[in-house]
Amino acid sequence: MRLSFPNPSRSYDAGKSRICFWGYDSTIEVTFFVGADVLKRLCPEMNGLEAGLLQAFDAVRERIHEVADKVYVRGNRESFACILAAEDF
Repeated sequence: MRLSFPNPSRSYDAGKSRICFWGYDSTIEVTFFVGADVLKRLCPEMNGLEAGLLQAFDAVRERIHEVADKVYVRGNRESFACILAAEDF
């Protein structure tokens, strides 16, 4: 079973310069993070400000969700958070 991403919400974490979004493994909510460096590699034309990072995330959302589904380890109940790194793409 694949992760689902019914909630299109995402938020910017200024302290760590990353975007946070959520996926679901059945009824378990999983938090994902994708850093500004990754978004800049995926969308080099974007600006590094909050609005630019959110727009870059939206532009490649489907690809990010595919990578999140690939990287997430089902059954790992130790952690409900995953950081997507550049090498995951």
